[in-house]
Amino acid sequence: MDIKEYFARISYRGSYSKLDLATLTDIFQHHIRAVPFENFSIHCGERIELDLEATYDKIVRKKRGGWCMENNNLLSWVLKTLGYDTTLLGARVYFPERDTYAEEMDHLLLKVVLGDKSYIVDGGFGMSYQMWQPMELVSGKDQPQTPGVFRLLEESGVWYLQKVKRKQWVPDQSISTSHNVEEEACRQIYLFTLQPRDIEEFRGCNTRLQTSPDTLFMMKSFCSLQTTTGIRTLVGWKLTEMTYNYKDNTDLVEIRMLADEEMEKTLKEKFNITLDNKFVPVNMGSSAIF
Repeated sequence: MDIKEYFARISYRGSYSKLDLATLTDIFQHHIRAVPFENFSIHCGERIELDLEATYDKIVRKKRGGWCMENNNLLSWVLKTLGYDTTLLGARVYFPERDTYAEEMDHLLLKVVLGDKSYIVDGGFGMSYQMWQPMELVSGKDQPQTPGVFRLLEESGVWYLQKVKRKQWVPDQSISTSHNVEEEACRQIYLFTLQPRDIEEFRGCNTRLQTSPDTLFMMKSFCSLQTTTGIRTLVGWKLTEMTYNYKDNTDLVEIRMLADEEMEKTLKEKFNITLDNKFVPVNMGSSAIF
């Protein structure tokens, strides 16, 4: 595994000699704009492995994306290789349709310490809830970013991440959007503690999420990639392109349904993904993930 090969994969050409917030942010943003958040392996008959070498080969050499346990484990390797003080953390994701958090740890994120400050770095949540900058680990402070205002709240050692959303303008109303696009002003994203974790602790979760038929990852095929102005996502056959703060504190949401024969070309042109095996799109259930 070669750090320069990774930088070529994310098109990062900046300096990395300084272990500061500006460098961390720059590398992080190049990652989320080059490496999609996607679960296509599940829907191509492949198995998602947590072995770091396998993740590196998939994301760096095969130019694929991955989910949180792949993206953030790779990012952890990158940051540790550069000399950053980096720790794996575990979170439980919020499910809006059930108004509850997952019962077990189901999300991997990172804590990075710079001087006397700690930051949350998460390059593996995807969709419109993907942070664009490391978040300072302080409770109750609004941290405005291009996607919206993120906030961390701490209560009795448990940290909660939430995002304040803008209004959304959907020109084509004939295609349905999320169940609560307009009503939802603030979304809970996940809760976590600062207990250090090891990648081995995620093996059970990694298996369950790609084998249990009732998980979101089994019920939907999806891919999201951050752009310089917003985000594009593919859920099943629905391609959504969002431009953040298009006008008047409103996000522009453009939606198009794809035909099967458009899928391969769209994956290449919009997400720079070429799949080795046959991809079977799926979009079951009403869970809102955008």
